[in-house]
Amino acid sequence: MNSPVFSGSNDLRCNTGGATGGKTATYTVAAGATVGFKMDQTIFHAGPILVYISKAPSTAATYDGSGQWAKIYQIAPQISSSGINWNDVTDTFNFKLPSSLAAGEYLLRIEHIALHSMPAQFYVSCAQLKVTGGGSAVPTGILLPGGYPANHPGINLNIYYPVLTSYTMPGPAVWSG
Repeated sequence: MNSPVFSGSNDLRCNTGGATGGKTATYTVAAGATVGFKMDQTIFHAGPILVYISKAPSTAATYDGSGQWAKIYQIAPQISSSGINWNDVTDTFNFKLPSSLAAGEYLLRIEHIALHSMPAQFYVSCAQLKVTGGGSAVPTGILLPGGYPANHPGINLNIYYPVLTSYTMPGPAVWSG
């Protein structure tokens, strides 16, 4: 999650080189388990954090992320009288997988949208999961790239002026299964 990518590229799925996960381990986890991401540096840009999941047609290691992505977690940036900011600087995010998630292999994707410059910078990274147990729910949602319109009010905005009083989260509603 080191280098930013931009909205028109397939790198938006899992970052540069993310289409080939064959040399990356796939982690086995039960549906409903708490999982997370640990970054090599803190997230400090103003902007949201979103987590998506996409079911692989066969193995996560061979999946290029071209299928549908469902948002399963999000953290909105904070709005104060001085505008948008990111007060909870951290390098670790933990969240629960939906307990109804169907067994199978998935890509799990974290995205931080940095809004300090335009065009917005997308910091993304993926993990490969093999989900066990669970139910029969298969996530559906957006395609990446293309899941956010270029003029989305949560992406195409000036965070400095006029001072923001609200923020619109990008993407679909959080999918709970």
